[in-house]
Amino acid sequence: MNVRSFQLSDYRPVTALLEDVLSEECYEQTMEAFARQLSWDSELVLIAVEESEVVGMIIGTIDNNKGYYYRIAVHAEYQRQGIGKALIQALRQRFEQRNVSKILITADEHNEPVLPLYEAMGYASNDFFRSFQKLSIVAG
Repeated sequence: MNVRSFQLSDYRPVTALLEDVLSEECYEQTMEAFARQLSWDSELVLIAVEESEVVGMIIGTIDNNKGYYYRIAVHAEYQRQGIGKALIQALRQRFEQRNVSKILITADEHNEPVLPLYEAMGYASNDFFRSFQKLSIVAG
């Protein structure tokens, strides 16, 4: 498995992955944020590839010098194989290279099911960003 930056040729397989894995409401919100993040800084959108197939992706963003894990998705057939952890670790490295002041996990209603994954990787509940004020990639 290889984790790398998003490339334009990944657009169709990534949107198909998101459509398969996310609820309809979450998909619509995520696609808007995905488009904004790509236009602002595509280096914070990472893809996991297994034998030339996109099997996972993570969207990160930097807002007010804080790094945020926004959305993660792994193809159902590839879940529980370390792909989510690899994506999180790779994005963490990008955040650290950019010297963000803090790294947080966006804890909206759609991310609740994956919060235990972040906890298993050493993140604590105070690393979860629950706010009525939305991130720039969400608010526009």
